[in-house]
Amino acid sequence: MEGLLSPAGLAGLSFCLLLLGVLWLRMPIAVLLALLGIGGTALLSGTEAARSLLSTELWSSFSSYGMTVVPLFIFMGQVCFYSGLNARLYKSLNILAGHVPGGLSVATLLACGGFSAICGSNTATAATMAGVALPEMRRYGYQGAFAAGTVAVGATLGVVIPPSVVLIVISLQTGLSVSRLFLASVVPGILLLAFFVACAQAVAILKPSLAQRRPKAPLGERLRALPGLVEVLALWGGVLGGMGFGIVTPTEAGGLGSLIALLLGACSRQLTLRGLLDALKDTLCLTCMILLLVAGAMIYGKFLTATRIPFALADLVAALEMGPGGVLFCILVIYFFGGMVMDALALLLVTMPVFFPLTAGLGFDPYWFALVITIITTVGAVTPPVGVCSYVVSSMCRDIPLPDIFRGVFCYLPAYFAAIVLLVAWPALATWLPAALGAP
Repeated sequence: MEGLLSPAGLAGLSFCLLLLGVLWLRMPIAVLLALLGIGGTALLSGTEAARSLLSTELWSSFSSYGMTVVPLFIFMGQVCFYSGLNARLYKSLNILAGHVPGGLSVATLLACGGFSAICGSNTATAATMAGVALPEMRRYGYQGAFAAGTVAVGATLGVVIPPSVVLIVISLQTGLSVSRLFLASVVPGILLLAFFVACAQAVAILKPSLAQRRPKAPLGERLRALPGLVEVLALWGGVLGGMGFGIVTPTEAGGLGSLIALLLGACSRQLTLRGLLDALKDTLCLTCMILLLVAGAMIYGKFLTATRIPFALADLVAALEMGPGGVLFCILVIYFFGGMVMDALALLLVTMPVFFPLTAGLGFDPYWFALVITIITTVGAVTPPVGVCSYVVSSMCRDIPLPDIFRGVFCYLPAYFAAIVLLVAWPALATWLPAALGAP
């Protein structure tokens, strides 16, 4: 407690409260984090230390070899988008699974999972699948709110299923291995997808009017649809398989994935020169945004470390004698409600300097903890008031009111909580695969 009441601790707490207050002004989070970190360091250690922190952190952020993995994976996803791989994937899954209860919603969720595996971004997946899947679902009589909610929650798989840009950013800020994070997220990502599918089928069975069944496709048509899955499996297998067996580093995996994506686009003859230029432009914009976020978060994290707040909080928790389980529950509640009022990536960047040292001191596996908080903050990407994925879907189908989309999303909330409960009960779901493959 004394650490929190020291001059440095009080300064740190004041700046944390200032951060929460200024966030409501919609200032760019990267700029806000950098300004607070520099200002706090100047207050504690002087302007020379603040100037040195700014130059050191910016250089270390932008010159890090590990940072090259970000544009490579983003470029891979953008090339797949502009070459129409997502549309081909959805068409195949629609033919294969469209006849089961809630078949089109199941196909949409599976397509979101597949596209997430090559895209890594939830907003990109939301925009893509809203344009591809929503018209088809509504044409077959699916209720608009349920269809839109399905697309919104399916898009959040992009944060969990590798290669996730959010997991890359977590790796850059915490020093965790990208390869191990990606492999640790495979089972939880598939588990979350399976729970989504179960929710979709439960809704279709309990309320058939929301999701009408379509006729089963002939066997020959289903067999002809199988090659539509090969592209995603080849890309995902090349990237994750290469990293899992130690054949390529994460950066090399990003380059390999980009090369495979370009070859698939060329073979399909749907990747035009204009599409390639658009993919490069989008990659540049997204990479710059992420680099600035990481740099701002690192500057702010250095300031928090200087205030000793993470260590003081750890001592305070130890004195409360809540036990590791009680502390974890409090942290998850903070992330759950924080994700509802703040962008998930921004929330993770702001809180990781505080909670990662705290949970490490309590003996929790850092890779498991990273996956748990990633999933729980992802809930905020589809729920009000932030709900960025729901907003993206709403912008693609303006005839469905945003409150209706949120109601469609609520059908899937049990899936998130079931995945989190299982991960907390059995941490091996996240730690088994990296250990089995001996990932670095």
